[in-house]
Amino acid sequence: MQELSLEFEPPLARLTLNVPQRRNAMSLAMWRAIPALCAEIQARTDARVVILEGAGGHFCAGADISEFEAVYRDAEAARGYLDAIETCLRALIAIDRPTIARIEGSAIGGGLALAIGCDLRFAAEDAHLAAPPAKLGLLYGPVETRRLVELIGPARAKDLLFSGRKVETAEALALGLIDRRVALSELHGAVETYARDIAALSQTSIRGAKRMVEASLNASDADVRALVEDAALGGDFREGRAAFAARRKPNFG
Repeated sequence: MQELSLEFEPPLARLTLNVPQRRNAMSLAMWRAIPALCAEIQARTDARVVILEGAGGHFCAGADISEFEAVYRDAEAARGYLDAIETCLRALIAIDRPTIARIEGSAIGGGLALAIGCDLRFAAEDAHLAAPPAKLGLLYGPVETRRLVELIGPARAKDLLFSGRKVETAEALALGLIDRRVALSELHGAVETYARDIAALSQTSIRGAKRMVEASLNASDADVRALVEDAALGGDFREGRAAFAARRKPNFG
């Protein structure tokens, strides 16, 4: 059985963590494999929205602790392992189209890192999330720590990292850690409907908005202005204006 599966269902791409017997805990091989799958998604023009999910009732229970003796056996191994995690998360974040984490069951540690590496998180009501590296004497890496702070602010990020406590989805929604809280029976449909709805909109606008939000955190106003100008001069805007004038639905093809 493959630990990861990537399926294309245009306009969607579905990346599934597929190790249900260990609640989709991430092995070193999985951390290393995801960047190539992200590149495969990037190469597909018909994959407009990406859904990241786990098989078997859980999103991801974190890093595979059974590997820790090996991956932390010495300084060289530890650096290689941490590099693999950071490279994976950067590749996920760098996908230029919307990414949605569909969370049921556990999203713990490395699983939470993957979830917050996505643009949006839809969670089942009975799911739970946690960042528990303090319980093992570890630290979250720079990529996931920054994402956590961007999502919920420094004080709340410190609370979760200091305590390592599990957060139920009602609190997670209030914190801004997730974006939708849905009954488990409705979760799949809610993610699919949202993903297909935004896939039907202007991809110039969608991908430009993603770049602008990221750029607003890290780039100059000039960089953001260039994105705005490109959209204003682009074909999607011409189609949007024409559709509005004709009172028809735009075809952003």
